[in-house]
Parts: sequence; C-alpha cells; structure tokens
Amino acid sequence: MAVESLNMEDFDVFPTSGFLPDKLPLVRLPQEYYKPWEDIVNNLPALLLTRRIRSVIDQLPLLDTCYLSNEEEYRRAYQVFGFLAHAYIWGTDEPTNKLPEQIANPWIKVSKYLRLPPVATYAGLSLWNFKQIIPTAEGEDIWDLNNLTTINTFTGSIDESWFFLVSVYFEQKGGRAIATGLDAIKCAYNNDIPGLIANLQQLAESIDMLGSVLMKMEEMCDPHVFYFRIRPYLAGWKNMADVGLDKEGILYGNETKPRSYSGGSNAQSSLIQFLDILLGVKHYSTGERPLPFRKDEGSNTDAKSKAPENSFMNEMRQYMPGRHQDFLIKLEEISNIHEFVLTHGDSNPNLILSYDACLAMLKSFRDKHIQIVTRYIVLQAKKTNKLGSSTTLRSGLARKKKNGAEEKGTGGTSLLPFLKQCRDETGDPAAGSWGKRILSDGVMRLKYSKSNAINED
Repeated sequence: MAVESLNMEDFDVFPTSGFLPDKLPLVRLPQEYYKPWEDIVNNLPALLLTRRIRSVIDQLPLLDTCYLSNEEEYRRAYQVFGFLAHAYIWGTDEPTNKLPEQIANPWIKVSKYLRLPPVATYAGLSLWNFKQIIPTAEGEDIWDLNNLTTINTFTGSIDESWFFLVSVYFEQKGGRAIATGLDAIKCAYNNDIPGLIANLQQLAESIDMLGSVLMKMEEMCDPHVFYFRIRPYLAGWKNMADVGLDKEGILYGNETKPRSYSGGSNAQSSLIQFLDILLGVKHYSTGERPLPFRKDEGSNTDAKSKAPENSFMNEMRQYMPGRHQDFLIKLEEISNIHEFVLTHGDSNPNLILSYDACLAMLKSFRDKHIQIVTRYIVLQAKKTNKLGSSTTLRSGLARKKKNGAEEKGTGGTSLLPFLKQCRDETGDPAAGSWGKRILSDGVMRLKYSKSNAINED
C-alpha cells in the first residue's frame, strides 16, 4: 500500500480530533420509539442510588434496532447499552450473571454494526460521551475543552465526568500527533531526512504534552471516589470470578453459552497503539519480554521473533471501533520509521536523537500512567478493609478480593506487571547507543533471567 493512499479521514480519524468524531456526538436518539432506553440511561444515577435499576430494566419492552438510520445513532445506542448493561450487572451488592433480552438482543445487533463487542468500551464511555456545556453557533470551533462535559455517567459525580473527559482531552490533543506521525512516514518514504527530523521533534513534543494531559486526572477526580464509586461499573465479565461473577462470563438474553469480555480500559485507546506502531515498539506477553537489541552484545532478533506477542494488546484492538482497527492495520503495513532511522542514523546523529526523544517521551508517558494507576487503584485497594462502614455496598472490583488475589484492571489483566513491562518495552527500539543504554531499563534495573527476559523486582 502506498503511503499517499492512507487518508486518515477515510478511517474516521481527523487532524483536529484524532480518534474522536469530528463533530459532537448525539446526546439523545431522536426517535420517540427509543424513549424508554433514553429515559432510563438519563436517570441512571438515581436508579442506582435507589437500587431499582434491575427492576426497571426488566420492565423494558424489547425494541428493534431497525429505526437506527446512521452511524451516529448506532454509536449513541451502543453507548446507552454500555451504561445500562454494566449498571444492571454491577449495580447492587451482588452481581448477576445474566443480561435480560431487552438489553442483550439490540446491543448485540448494534455492536455487530459497529464491529465492537457488546460491552462497555473506551469508545462508548469516552470517545462518544461528550457534549458542549453552552452550545456554540454553527460553524464555530467545538474543541474548547473548557466547554465540554459528559453525556452520561453512572454516578452523576464530578469525579466520574472528569475521569471520562480527561480521555476526551487526551484523544483530541492526539490529533496533532497522528497527523505529524503520518507526515513523518511520508518523509521516510521520500528520503527527506530534514523533514523526518522536524516531524519527529514535533512528535516528541506532542507525546510530552499527552503526558501532561494524563496528569490532569488528579485535578478533579478523587482516587477514593474513583476506586470505590466509579471503577466497579467499568469492569467487564472476563476473569471476574474473584468478585462474584461466573468464571465463564455472563449470559446474553436467551443465549445458552456465556460470553466473556474485558471491560473498559485505556488499552483500548487507538492513539496509544498508533504511537507504538509508528515508532516500532513491540509488546510481548507478560514475563516473556526478550532482551533488547544491544550493539555490544550482538543482535537478539531470533529471541524477539520467538517471543510471544502480547495477546492482551492484540485483543484490545478488537475493542476499538471497526474503522479504527482498519487504520491501525494499514499503519502496520506502511510504518517504516524505525527501519529508516537504523539505516540512516549513523550519518545523521540528529535523526537518532529525534527518534530516541520520541521513545523517551512515550516511556515517560507510560511512567505517568503507572503513577496514576498506583495512586488510583493499587493504593486504594490496600485501604479496602480500613475505610467506610462494613454495611456500605461494594460492587464489582471494589469488593474484597478472595484469598488476597492480585489487583486486576477492568480489562481483566494483572495491573502493575503488565504496565511496567509495556513501559520498559517502549525503550527497546532505541537507535543510538546512549538511547539504548538509558531507555532499555537502565543499568541498575537490568537483570537477566533464565528465560533470557528482563524482569523488574
């Protein structure tokens, strides 16, 4: 595929908004027929507060999806079902292992249309879940981030709205990084080294800014509120036996075989995978990371080719909107920056420096993500038995783990080992000798295991 034929907008990716839509999402389905769905989701916090959510959803009529007429309406329906279903499963003191047909049947149809699994994903919770606070005139810029809020939440809290909105800010700011990255690929194809250096320098600055956006989480989202009040609703039904679900997942309506899906996760952000693919960062199964390439030790290509790729990261791509999946697949076909830098770097030190700076900023971003996860999840989990009344309802992932089970993400993975390995792998493609030494774990943390992998204590 020629790089010139990759038009980002053909894949619902935009220079001004990245993987967000280029216009405001639907706040409500326009058809009166779908009013029962909308009435419940827009009263969701109150129904959860009064513990009536299951009884109200059980009384819903089974509605057909045939009146949904365009992409925006399908997205809105998908978003609505994500909130309703997760509230139904996790919304009381004990989770349930079955979704009623009124939710399951139309949700499966809508999900198939969008090429998404029927579960609350990053797309439904964040990408399509924002609106203006004060409407602007037609044609005016909609991307004043101080004028955006969420369409729906589980709890009705400022903390939850902010949690989703930080992802909206993150994705919107990522639009520049995407456009710059594609320009960098074109420069490499055209052997335009000065242009490639300039684009990589701009990309490094953009990634650094994304890290700053991520840290905005601390401004308006309290870690205690997040862990105990918000996060339980984000969990899926995969690897959730420790917190009360059937180990096989849940039944959808009249189906006889359970379905098992991961919940909403930042790993479902197409922007993160875009940056990894663009810069040639490879991820491997947790604990199976091979030694990075080191000039003084020879190539480790054979070890890398045999190491299993990270199945969770590959799986998370299936939780992205269909066109975004297609975009990443095309990007993998044309991405050439890492190879170009290795080929031309010796005679162009600024090229190596610019490329390694991008990796450094991406690794720094992952460090910041680990900081957020540690504060918002790991440290809060340790307080579970010390805070609050023993009669306070704790649903889903806020329930006490059985037998001291390891803290898992809403995607069902063990959190810190996964995140730390992803961070360390980010530095592995470094092109310069200094970059390899600094970005590949650092001298003090380099340990060689029997499996020829790098591990962190």
